[in-house]
Amino acid sequence: MAVIRPFKAVRPDSQVAHLVASVPYDVVNRKESAELAKGNPISFLRITRSEIEMDEHIDVYSSEVYVKAKENFERLRKEAPMVQDEESHFYVYKLVMGEQSQVGIAATFSVDDYDNDVIMKHEKTRKVKEDDRTNHIITTEAQTGAVFLTYKGVDEVNRVVEETMANEPLYDFTAPDGVKHTVWMMPDDYKDIIVFEIGKVEKLYIADGHHRAASASRAQKVKKENSVGVTGEEEFNYFMAVLFPAEQLSILPYNRVVFNLNGLMEGDFIEKVKENFSVEEIDSPNPPERRNICMYLSGKWYLLKPNENVKEAETVGDNLDVSILQNYLLTPILGIEDPRTDTNIDFIGGIRGTQELEKLVNTGQAVVAFSMYPVSVDDLINISNAGETMPPKSTWFEPKLRDGLLVHVI
Repeated sequence: MAVIRPFKAVRPDSQVAHLVASVPYDVVNRKESAELAKGNPISFLRITRSEIEMDEHIDVYSSEVYVKAKENFERLRKEAPMVQDEESHFYVYKLVMGEQSQVGIAATFSVDDYDNDVIMKHEKTRKVKEDDRTNHIITTEAQTGAVFLTYKGVDEVNRVVEETMANEPLYDFTAPDGVKHTVWMMPDDYKDIIVFEIGKVEKLYIADGHHRAASASRAQKVKKENSVGVTGEEEFNYFMAVLFPAEQLSILPYNRVVFNLNGLMEGDFIEKVKENFSVEEIDSPNPPERRNICMYLSGKWYLLKPNENVKEAETVGDNLDVSILQNYLLTPILGIEDPRTDTNIDFIGGIRGTQELEKLVNTGQAVVAFSMYPVSVDDLINISNAGETMPPKSTWFEPKLRDGLLVHVI
């Protein structure tokens, strides 16, 4: 059963929260991070992407970068200012993007639950990214960004969340990207209810933030080795996350672009695609349903539908559209064996829209693009329950939590 625990958040003064809050470290590159933080000395990107304040040639994974992050965190705590709550609390975090609205509970969760699959995963992690955030956590002694968890909603928890939102919020602002962020401190009277109700939940699921969770687990092991008289109650035994009901979430597609046709002429490429798919020229860039893929090539959109050669697979993951595209087109025709490492492919989050795919192909930066139908939250849960992993770059969750509004010090 799942363990949830309130915590003493380090958080910014309400007057500057909108200036401190930043996009997650892993959705922007170094150049984009520097541009977003430009002219804003208290942007939290100066902690999560501290290399933006250093020589552009420095290795972003060097120890100096993590030391700079620690220095900047200490500076922000004084200058922003950011203060730590004296008592442990649960927090309610609401995100609104257009018509999409979702509300979750910010809390800390057991690292042991992560290790023992009470908290389920659906993605593989990369060691280099794990190393990065593990070093970041250990050096700053803080978890600076929240993991995005989901579960099948509980009525009593939803009631408590709704009642909390009737109170005055700690923060309420709209970020430059148009996403509205509102955070409340949950009344202490509700603590026991939350612990009891979530404690009855058998499984929680990581929606986004696999590397953050894996790094928290690794950091716990390091802290244990370097500590005396560990009781299990230390803050490093828990990681910060926001838990959202699955029924509130929306997953956007994760689209693909490819840079060359593996030596094929365009006509030969299309003929090979026809071996496993029907190919029909269409006007819409968005697949109308599952087992439909849209392809953009030479200024035209095509609808690809798997034919009889595409067999029903034995696993949940291999029946996803991204797997069908990978197994019946990208690998056999374009020679892309491992999309995680192959330089002939890139991935475009659905938030950028299909116009980004058209732009990349029309400008010659890519040669062909694929617009995917989004997977569902049920797919994510079913794959996690089956002990499988999603194919690389299958899900794009939006809106995203902002870093810096709540920090868990360990």
